[in-house]
Amino acid sequence: MNEASWKRLEFDKVKAGVVSMTVSPAGRLLAERLAPSTKQRQVEAWLTETEEAASLLGSGASIPLSAMEGIDPFLSLLGKGRIYNEQELEQLSVWLTSVTQMKKYMHSKRDIAPTIAAYAESMYDCPALREELNRCIRYGILTDQASADLAYIRRHIYASEDKIQKKMEHALNKYRTSLQEPVISKRRDRFVIAVKRELRKQVPGTVWDESASGQTLFVEPIDVADLQVELQQWKAEEERERTVILARLSELAESFSYELKCNVEAMASFDFITARAKLSRTYEGKKISLSEKPVIRLKGARHPLLGQDSVPLDVELGYAWKQLIITGPNTGGKTVTLKTIGLFVLMVQSGLLVPAGQGSEIGIFEHVIADVGDGQSLEQSLSTFSSHITVLKEMMIAAGPRALLLLDELAAGTDPTEGIALSIALLEQLLKREALAAATTHFNEIKAFAARTAGCQNGKMAFDADTLKPLYRLEMGEAGDSHAFAIARRFGLPEIVMLRAEELLVRKEASPLSETLMELPAMKADDLIEAKASSAVLETSSSSKRTSANDGPAQIKKTAKPFEKGDAVWIYPLKRMGVVFRPADERGNVIVQVQGQKLTFNHKRMKLYIAKTKLYPDEQYDLDIVFESVENRKARKLMNRKHVEGLTIVTPEEDIY
Repeated sequence: MNEASWKRLEFDKVKAGVVSMTVSPAGRLLAERLAPSTKQRQVEAWLTETEEAASLLGSGASIPLSAMEGIDPFLSLLGKGRIYNEQELEQLSVWLTSVTQMKKYMHSKRDIAPTIAAYAESMYDCPALREELNRCIRYGILTDQASADLAYIRRHIYASEDKIQKKMEHALNKYRTSLQEPVISKRRDRFVIAVKRELRKQVPGTVWDESASGQTLFVEPIDVADLQVELQQWKAEEERERTVILARLSELAESFSYELKCNVEAMASFDFITARAKLSRTYEGKKISLSEKPVIRLKGARHPLLGQDSVPLDVELGYAWKQLIITGPNTGGKTVTLKTIGLFVLMVQSGLLVPAGQGSEIGIFEHVIADVGDGQSLEQSLSTFSSHITVLKEMMIAAGPRALLLLDELAAGTDPTEGIALSIALLEQLLKREALAAATTHFNEIKAFAARTAGCQNGKMAFDADTLKPLYRLEMGEAGDSHAFAIARRFGLPEIVMLRAEELLVRKEASPLSETLMELPAMKADDLIEAKASSAVLETSSSSKRTSANDGPAQIKKTAKPFEKGDAVWIYPLKRMGVVFRPADERGNVIVQVQGQKLTFNHKRMKLYIAKTKLYPDEQYDLDIVFESVENRKARKLMNRKHVEGLTIVTPEEDIY
């Protein structure tokens, strides 16, 4: 797997979302290691886990996950002879209680989540350890029940403190005239009274501290000195007994090292699985079918980072075709389509649910490589084109049946002629290696390649010609236009610039079309029409200034001359162009070719758009190139030279509109 492509497809953002949903350090570590798997059984198991966890969350239940605070450091020191303190052992006790709760919870949810509920069976609640910790420690302090000796020692401590308290109260009365204030306090764990510095000699005893101003001395009266010594001895005995008890509890905890480590792994897995489910629920993710074949079918797919307002995507790859060439205007959603396809594959192979509808299906891919963005790098001295070539080299190395390759803006960053040739050569090689590829482009030559090549399919991003706004919807089966002039006008480019651009386009389109036809013999009629459409519209607009956008194509002066074979005509019912295949019969019905289909319309329902004399300046031009397939033309030439046994030409019946 190509990690650079993961970032281009924004998989790192999805992964960061999973990390943010974890509640424990161990679960977070698993999330940070999240990566797509190329093993189908592993992916299937992950998807099942995530789906079951999502079902648990959807049922309104709160999964009793543990944050496992302090548990990782605790376990890292097991077996090293460490004596743990009361706080650490109490954290262990609290965590063991949460393990018990998780086991009970999962046992009660076996019907909803049978797979992950079974994982809880591998957890150990360690009742002996948990009960002993609960008996000996409460609120971070050893209880008197921790041992008989500790209880005995503490009784003597309580008795000594009581005696000292009474003696100190007596001292307050005895030396009240020498005191700064009648208060008993502690300094250095000794009971003292506050004596005025100038009256220090009137209170016999030991000075243990003084105030910041130096005017008050904290004195331990000589009357309680012996009792204080006795108290300190009992406290030393308490500390020794505390160490003995903590050592015993630490040794007991170490005897459960294996069980405790198993519990951490299981709880971290529950945390990680739940984090995947939480993230999936934020964008209404679902488990889609996992295919054994390297195919992609997305229905109603929404990019998880765009939210519910994004337009759903329907796309297929790997079934009837291996390559998909996506065309359409800038800002129309082509790049988002590529990212959605690639990101969904990475997410599914990482065990994440995806926001797609029923009938969606994804196979397992060993390589997902995306060339999205310009990739320019000052540090690596890479230009846009150089960065593209670097990624293309990676694609050629990885190309195979289990490779998904995503190419944004084919032929960009260099001379268009050379870029187009390079792109077509690349697509041909990828097709030979049976790699799945989806690419975006604005170039008609690449669209034409997709139209005439088996295993390759055109698709376009829908565009509203009336509002001049993209619809962000992928439509399969035909190439789209860039609508550069319309978009430029919409965004306010000066009209003087637009008029000059249209003038330059007219001059370019005036070049002989026969040269293009010789280079691309498999061009369809629609490609020929599109190659000249802008020229005709602009010629008309220059004479009539501007026509209304709602009137369809530019208004062309009507003529009584009948349509001839090869004329480009505007068909009112279809609101698009076609090429005359057969002139009008006695009823006035004309057969036109539209997108490879022969349709019949009455001559009154169409008008001349571009005369064939403008489309094909050469009077001897062979119109069979427009209307017949490459195979039929080759067969006809062969028949003209010699007889070939079994060779036939099949002409399909014209479709009737």
